[in-house]
Amino acid sequence: MALLTRIRGPRDLDRLGPEQLNQLAAEIRDFLVGAVSRTGGHLGPNLGVVELTIALHRVFHSPKDRVLFDTGHQSYVHKLLTGRQDFSQLRAKGGLSGYPSRAESEHDVIENSHASTVLGWADGLAKANQVQKKDDHVVAVIGDGALTGGMAWEALNNIADAKDRPLVIVVNDNERSYAPTIGGLANHLATLRTTDGYERFLARGKDILERTPVVGRPLYETLHGAKKGLKDFIAPQGMFEDLGLKYVGPIDGHDIDALESALQRAKRFGGPVIVHCLTEKGRGYTPAVEDEADRFHAVPVIHPDTGLPVSAAGADWTSVFGEEMAELGAEREDIVAITAAMLQPVGLHKFAKAFPDRVYDVGIAEQHAAVSAAGLATGGLHPVVAIYATFLNRAFDQVLMDVALHKCGVTFVLDRAGVTGSDGASHNGMWDMSILQVVPGLRIAAPRDADQLRAQLREAVEVDDAPTVVRYSKGAVGPAVPAVGRIGGMDLLRGPADDTDRPDVLLVSVGALAPMCLEIADLLDKQGISATVVDPRWVKPVDEQLPALAERHRVVVTVEDNGRAGGVGSAVAQALRDAGVDVPLRDFGIPQRFLDHASRKEVMAEIGLTAPDIARQVTGLVAKLDGRYEDEPSGDEPAEAARD
Repeated sequence: MALLTRIRGPRDLDRLGPEQLNQLAAEIRDFLVGAVSRTGGHLGPNLGVVELTIALHRVFHSPKDRVLFDTGHQSYVHKLLTGRQDFSQLRAKGGLSGYPSRAESEHDVIENSHASTVLGWADGLAKANQVQKKDDHVVAVIGDGALTGGMAWEALNNIADAKDRPLVIVVNDNERSYAPTIGGLANHLATLRTTDGYERFLARGKDILERTPVVGRPLYETLHGAKKGLKDFIAPQGMFEDLGLKYVGPIDGHDIDALESALQRAKRFGGPVIVHCLTEKGRGYTPAVEDEADRFHAVPVIHPDTGLPVSAAGADWTSVFGEEMAELGAEREDIVAITAAMLQPVGLHKFAKAFPDRVYDVGIAEQHAAVSAAGLATGGLHPVVAIYATFLNRAFDQVLMDVALHKCGVTFVLDRAGVTGSDGASHNGMWDMSILQVVPGLRIAAPRDADQLRAQLREAVEVDDAPTVVRYSKGAVGPAVPAVGRIGGMDLLRGPADDTDRPDVLLVSVGALAPMCLEIADLLDKQGISATVVDPRWVKPVDEQLPALAERHRVVVTVEDNGRAGGVGSAVAQALRDAGVDVPLRDFGIPQRFLDHASRKEVMAEIGLTAPDIARQVTGLVAKLDGRYEDEPSGDEPAEAARD
């Protein structure tokens, strides 16, 4: 790493010649494979943008010039070139974020890693430069996967409106987002990849015709006037230029000299320019290049030589869903699946293999996914929309006004719900049960184990007159948590240890936190506090039997892996008030703040969402009811998860 260790900032690149730059690119790839194999992370995307990132930082002067990434998982090389070369704790507590982070560097601008937003950011920054008469440049790096999102095209429409407002858009075209990118735009870019540039065609034509006596020059002028038609025939980049965007490319995204030349031309242009770069995801690392599924988009800890995982993963929530979906597909021909550029990550690949004509990957377009699902349902099918919980935020209006208002039988399956940890603030699925509470008629299932996921998915797809939601956690699914009884639609997981007429605590457990709630009950029992534990299974609407059950207890405690504002705890409290049940309630969940990246276990401990923390607070609450006043935690201690 002789050259890489000498790079402390982007301007250190200015001293390197062509051979040294190629050597640096090789060193960066070696570094990435070695570092990311030890920590896990987004490997394939970063291996593909090494030369492109080097060229960007040689041509533009960050941080004066703003270099923006969409999505931020392709920013590892950017981190290395801006002085951040300690990857030992990548995505771990206290280490580097897996995405750009303003807390890390003045070179980082956008922390949100939800795709298709960068062009909107770039449009705003370019307008700010214009208003303030700054000569700073704005550069937006966007993958063709992100260009499948409607927000990107809304931004392009505005960007193209100002012909004299400088803004460089770099299309990192690796043919993929997670898996191979699909859709009309992807086909358009594929055409560009395989077609010679029309400028070379016109140049050759001009040379020949101008040497032709008498008719040569007029004929060339005629052809030049028909440039639009030739452009569409030879290379259809006319789509961009029709919007008013100058197009440069396609450029070999692994040729630093060619990249610099194209970027310099774009920089000088003085208006909006698209620089189309062809890159190879996973470049330089054979296991990644040979991985047809997603080119090592994101990897766990792996052996660097083979690319194989260091430890075998057990059954996880995603695979349980994927297997059950395939079985449902075999049983019901009306079930179809929709995903937003994440077929493999959400577990739909088995369904897609068995029923290729009944699965739709809409690209990074969650809003369209929801509206299209409404159409499918109205057409007589039952669509299952599988996305990450954090990405449903982007389709709220469509869930409300298109699916729910029209009473469409659509099932939304939300993977990675609750605290996800290492991917940081924008990936924690902590908003869904709050924002969905306001949707009339919508029902939410929160399965506690694999058996319940299978059962509740089947219950969800039986509903044909309202939207249903099934949400579950990230990672390994634990052992089955058996019920010992049923109260209304709720599973009784534990009754009080004694035969008291009025137990102390009713613990309402949400989803995968059932084992924690049983542990809390055990800890309370050791303090002489009796507890009942129930799993509502369907947390929206609140079970009709819950208020009556709550009334038979001295205090109600809800525990959920969702934000506390407007979550299940709030809904239960409202249900108790509506029923005239005046029982103290304490809701434990995720505090309404953006959580730093760390492991799920570390984040849960930091916010006080652990069995000992909750048991300690509940013990204090019961002591107050008994007239035995004990100090409860306050301030920013771990008990923050339960404070109002």
